[in-house]
Amino acid sequence: MLVDLKEILEIAEKNKCAIGSFNTPNLTSIKAVISAAEEQGMPVIIMHAQVHEEMGLCFMDEIAPIMLFMADRARVPVCVHLDHGTDMDYVKRGMELGFTSIMYDGSELTNEENYKNTAVICELAHKKGISVEAEIGSMGARESGEKGNESIYTDPDVAYDFVKQTGIDALACAFGTAHGLYLKQPKLDFERLKKIHNTVSVPLVMHGGSGVSHEDYRRVIELGIRKINYYTYMAKAGGAAVTQMSDKTFFHDMEVTAQKAMKEDVKQAIKIFSAAEYAD
Repeated sequence: MLVDLKEILEIAEKNKCAIGSFNTPNLTSIKAVISAAEEQGMPVIIMHAQVHEEMGLCFMDEIAPIMLFMADRARVPVCVHLDHGTDMDYVKRGMELGFTSIMYDGSELTNEENYKNTAVICELAHKKGISVEAEIGSMGARESGEKGNESIYTDPDVAYDFVKQTGIDALACAFGTAHGLYLKQPKLDFERLKKIHNTVSVPLVMHGGSGVSHEDYRRVIELGIRKINYYTYMAKAGGAAVTQMSDKTFFHDMEVTAQKAMKEDVKQAIKIFSAAEYAD
């Protein structure tokens, strides 16, 4: 069942849990994520990020129709989300292709530019019934793993102003997580997250969700996180399963093996994120 992010986040808020949001750069990962969500009876978000094209994984025009088709026939609510769209024309193209939710990422810009661009995107998206996520502050590392600007934690007062002036539906905030593999256990600023939650009026999003401890997941959910972006450890699970195969002759066998492993990893993530039992 195809839904928008706003509907997904309403479910999360009702149940005081977080909904898993997973990068799906190919059909194998789409199947793994949706089948895991169906088995858990939980809504889910599947994502295409602009950086996927830069990494040579897939083009938005190719993957969007597949994501929408698979979401529409799923037995649970599925949001099709465009993640980390840094180029406004790219984000507008995503709206045209049918994404039910988009994230405009102006975190590398000045606050003034980020405010202005995000407000424009919100106006366009909301006219089409599309939800908007945006980010204030910066985690430093980009989704590709490359370093961007140094991490700038989200200021609660700036976050309040950003939400008020732009009209976004969800706020991605920086409080100690990072994209990619963690070289050491992340140290999350829970007090900052608490202040942001008490200050803004929209659901909060945690990027860099892979590799966080179960205890920290529970704590950030208690402090208002309603969407958790997760991909690195899911992809790692698929890769590890393939390397353990005794016979890697046929690609289709490798693909099936990776899909099963990713599905199991996603199921575990969904279990952890669903701090409360999902109620219809």
